Amino acid sequence: QRIDEDGNQTETYPKFDPEPLLKKLNFTFPLHLRGRYVQVEVYKLDYPGLNGHILPIYFMDTDLESNSEEDRIISLRLYSGNKDDRIIQEAILGFGGIQLLKHLNILENIETFHMNEGHCSFLTLELLEEYKDENSVREKCHFTTHTPVPAGHDHFSVERVKNLLHDLIPDNLNLPSLVQNSRLHMTELGLYFSRSANGVSALHGKVAQAQFPQYQIGYITNGVYHPYWVCPQLRKIFDDYLPEWRKEGKKLLDIDSIPDEKLLNAHALRKRSLLGYANAQVQKALSRNVLTIGFARRAATYKRAHLLFSDIDRLVNLSQGQIQFIFAGKAHPKDDRGKDIIREIVANANRLYGKVKVIFLENYNMWLGRLITSGVDIWLNTPLRPNEASGTSGMKAALNGVPNLSVLDGWWAEGCDHGINGWAIGNPDTPDDEADANHLYELLENEIIPLYYSNTSKWISIMKSSIKTGVRFTAQRMIRDYQEKYY
Repeated sequence: QRIDEDGNQTETYPKFDPEPLLKKLNFTFPLHLRGRYVQVEVYKLDYPGLNGHILPIYFMDTDLESNSEEDRIISLRLYSGNKDDRIIQEAILGFGGIQLLKHLNILENIETFHMNEGHCSFLTLELLEEYKDENSVREKCHFTTHTPVPAGHDHFSVERVKNLLHDLIPDNLNLPSLVQNSRLHMTELGLYFSRSANGVSALHGKVAQAQFPQYQIGYITNGVYHPYWVCPQLRKIFDDYLPEWRKEGKKLLDIDSIPDEKLLNAHALRKRSLLGYANAQVQKALSRNVLTIGFARRAATYKRAHLLFSDIDRLVNLSQGQIQFIFAGKAHPKDDRGKDIIREIVANANRLYGKVKVIFLENYNMWLGRLITSGVDIWLNTPLRPNEASGTSGMKAALNGVPNLSVLDGWWAEGCDHGINGWAIGNPDTPDDEADANHLYELLENEIIPLYYSNTSKWISIMKSSIKTGVRFTAQRMIRDYQEKYY
């Protein structure tokens, strides 16, 4: 991703050579797509767990010389925007994934197929071919839905699916629960063949249940892998004072045993790293002595990145050189509205030049995400409730002692203890752009800015409370929940 001075996003796609990172397996297998056989090759990554357990991860690819040019590029790019490409990709993931497990002779060892979104739901039809019985498939499958946003739920013309995948699709596919208006709904397909299903936060579980009332949908709130997302500066003091924290995230509940100045100094070092990088990218000269607020995520409309700029004059008046903002994020290449959002952020940053420092960092990725979530002083999130199914960036920030300033949506509806570990924006029962923006300004002006500059001990208390809150939102806790509730 590149962003020009006017905020226009352009995309480039660097060639990726998998072989330095992944091991190519010595077999391929055919899949009948578009009326011909496509050869699928397989790569493997053995990922080591903290306790020495090796987790095999398999990657399927069609870029083989034996395939046609049209077939070689199937796995070239995700989210191309072409419906036919999407169907073919999902067929490789679903049908191909099960066939891969057969080739590896491990299909019968699988106790649960955990589908995340409808993108892999074709696997249920391959299992139906294998077991010949719907209930036998259902006993093996669990489904997680990750978004209430309609664009996240694929649906395809049944005629188009059958034309592309005709010998993979059973003749009796026209089940009323799966096909509506001659369209195959992939989320419904996965749900129909699953013994259980969940959303990814308590609030999202309720929203998903209302979206799909014919199925029983619970919830397990998402979590993040804490050993990865905690920054190096904090890792060092955690290792010194809480040596078992990587293997057992709950050890971080003893954060009060770490002296305040140790935590503050570690954060100051991380903030210096972030601002050093940011100032090398843009000529805005961010100061490490100024309260720094971060906002980095996909440029989706419901995330309301514009909310901060609702009243420019008020933002200038409350700022008085006491706050600065770092934005980052990518828009889908075919999402014109998402690209407009980035342009609006950059335009407002230019408009505020000399009054409030606002920068936009290009090429948002995991490395930059880790730097920003751990290096800012506050994490800002302004989704239109209840569209944020969970959100994870705020969890990463919390584990680094960065308080959240967020709408009570997704995970923050469970995690927020207002004024103790962060702040809640707006009235959750009546989400409204103008009211939410006004409340955001009030919180900044009357609570957050005065607290940051005049009560360091209270600020550190909020940082420590954020870390304690983050313990409830680790991947470790999440996996245990799945094991106990659904697996």
